[in-house]
Amino acid sequence: MKRSLLSLGLTVMIAAAALSVSAQMKKKAPLSPPEQTTVTVHGQTISIKYSSPRVRGREGHIFGPGGLISHDVHYPVWRAGANAATTLTTTADLTIGHLKVPKGAYTLFVNIKDPNHWVLIVNKETGEWGLAYKAADDLGTVPMHMSKPRHMIEDLVWKISVHANGKGELTLGWEDHVASVPFTMHISK
Repeated sequence: MKRSLLSLGLTVMIAAAALSVSAQMKKKAPLSPPEQTTVTVHGQTISIKYSSPRVRGREGHIFGPGGLISHDVHYPVWRAGANAATTLTTTADLTIGHLKVPKGAYTLFVNIKDPNHWVLIVNKETGEWGLAYKAADDLGTVPMHMSKPRHMIEDLVWKISVHANGKGELTLGWEDHVASVPFTMHISK
């Protein structure tokens, strides 16, 4: 009887320990999961890697004075995502708006000082945390076209749309803002 109780107690302790380890191993989903959008045209690729924050009930409290983003160190310059810096990688030379962007990797920021006139910033520094903006490393800036979505955009999203001729659009959408800029891929055939 003693042996049975001892064996049962040991079994319960092992099961409890296993459940505890299992619970610790299950990671909580990140609040701003990593995302990527990529397009390929005539063998040339454009890709944007970013972390996608969620509105999570903060609609109307993300942008503008006193909004969530206004507390970032470099406000009104925003990392255009969350966590690590948003990265643009291209294997083709691009013209984004009027800005010549040689093939390579860049960090994207957005100046959101005027909620109706955002400005895309293409920065030459890469691999940094999203709040490590250095204006001295800017390749250049491009005004963005602003519009309102039909419905609130819960998950921040970057989109790349491109046509066979290499012309396309980079679009950033979150909450009640959509900002886009045209681009051209310079593809040698």
